[in-house]
Amino acid sequence: MIMKQFIKTTILLLAILLPALATAHDFEVDGIYYNINGNEATVTYAGDFNIFCPAYSGSVVIPATVTYNGTTYPVTSIEALAFVECSELTSIVIPNSVTSIGDQVLCDCPGLTSILVESGNPRYDSRNNCNAIIETAINTLIAGCKNTIIPNTVTAIGDFAFMDCTGLTSIVIPNSVTAIGNYAFEGCTGLTNIVIPNSVTAIGDWAFSYCSELTSIVVESGNPRYDSRNNSNAIIETADNVLIVGCKNTTIPNSVTAIGHLAFYMCHGLTSIVIPNSVTVIDAWAFDSCTGLTSIVIPNSVTVIGAWAFDKCEGLTSIDIGNSVTSIGNSAFCDCNGLTSIVIPNSVTEIGDRAFYNCWRLTDVYCYIADLSRVSSGNEQFSLQFSSNYSGRTLHVLQGTADAYRADKNWYPYFGQIVDDLIPEPLSGENAVINMILGSNGSTAAADVNGDGAINIADVNALISIILSGTWN
Repeated sequence: MIMKQFIKTTILLLAILLPALATAHDFEVDGIYYNINGNEATVTYAGDFNIFCPAYSGSVVIPATVTYNGTTYPVTSIEALAFVECSELTSIVIPNSVTSIGDQVLCDCPGLTSILVESGNPRYDSRNNCNAIIETAINTLIAGCKNTIIPNTVTAIGDFAFMDCTGLTSIVIPNSVTAIGNYAFEGCTGLTNIVIPNSVTAIGDWAFSYCSELTSIVVESGNPRYDSRNNSNAIIETADNVLIVGCKNTTIPNSVTAIGHLAFYMCHGLTSIVIPNSVTVIDAWAFDSCTGLTSIVIPNSVTVIGAWAFDKCEGLTSIDIGNSVTSIGNSAFCDCNGLTSIVIPNSVTEIGDRAFYNCWRLTDVYCYIADLSRVSSGNEQFSLQFSSNYSGRTLHVLQGTADAYRADKNWYPYFGQIVDDLIPEPLSGENAVINMILGSNGSTAAADVNGDGAINIADVNALISIILSGTWN
């Protein structure tokens, strides 16, 4: 939704900044708003200062020509966002004179049940009474509604095609479809399950973002590019083992090596997730705006946390970042306003701009970084949006390093006190394995050093490797 609003805002600003335009339209006839484009008319949105007015409602039939001030104009195009957020719009008929339709022409129209392109249109059609607009030459469905039936001649679902179609509860994607565009089903909050046919080999960014009620994702067997291995309720890129689309019921298989950008973007229903030790990268926006997420364990296998990876995860209260993470991206935990504490391991060498920006409940940061000179620090890492009062926030650092933090402008301005009360901690599992080696009766629960799910000689070898490599925290 954030990106959608950005797109809307950008288009609106362009409209506002056009010189000599007091309103968003040149004239109105029979409840339809137009702009004059040379000798032709373009259907546009309604309104003036409040540019987006949901003025279109009920059944709208766009004429092939329109007369204004004695001049007759052919209606040849529909502007981007022309019918956006028209919640009372129920049906639309597009004449055969229209040869250009902008992006999101029917976005966020939950009451829309009927879409018809008149026969004879040289560029678009609504073949098989599909209740959709299809670009004829390339067989791409560019706009649909809750009653759309995708014909089996369609080869692609275009960008924004069903964006914010909240009334959509089910849809069958035929085996003719090979590509699903950017934002294609973004914001379809009533879509509860997805079946991706084995013909689909391209899925765009944000394609299923903000589908908050989505509980089941299945990729048909035999798909050459994607899979849903182990009943994971996810879409995984087979060749590189990257999870690209997840939902609130996703179980990440332990063969996945990366959580792709936008994978769980705005998945509000997600409350918990286990990230297996196979994952090395959590990419940009991976869990952005997962407001229901209350806890997260980042395993020691993860080395990179991408930009905005956990942005606006307001339910998170604490984070223990795995001791192999080297990079925390820009705004990675920005606006996590439920966050009260963070543990940052010594492995970190890069912290991006505003990585923990506006985490206003944050009271304790436990930082095990021993040498700040090897860390690339971004601007305003821990700053707050509306306050410069950091008196209640404490930075805990290793013994003997407090002076270095007090002299570093990327750290000292954001903490009321800096105390060197930490001692280097052994890596998780080391003490348990040592106890096993020495025949102690201590707990073996943490002895799985290599994270393979078993406690055996491999863990001893892993411990030896750790000691010899000098990577002990």
